[in-house]
Amino acid sequence: MCIAIPGKISKIISENQAEVDFGGVFRDVNLDLLGGSSEINVGDHVLVHVGYAISVITEEEARLTREAFDELLEANEEFDRSVGA
Repeated sequence: MCIAIPGKISKIISENQAEVDFGGVFRDVNLDLLGGSSEINVGDHVLVHVGYAISVITEEEARLTREAFDELLEANEEFDRSVGA
């Protein structure tokens, strides 16, 4: 199992690179697995795993994924508080 993080394409850098916005944190991401920049547009949402965009997703899918991560983080913090960590 792998974890992929949703982000939004903010800038096309080159044929195989784009800048992706992960909620205010910007990283350069490789687009080779999606066919390069000719297949991607600024504003598209993608799932990124270890620096590679692996899938184009809808804005709704990106939102739901971020919400799921937020719920997991909140549950983990609650657990840590309950065990005194």
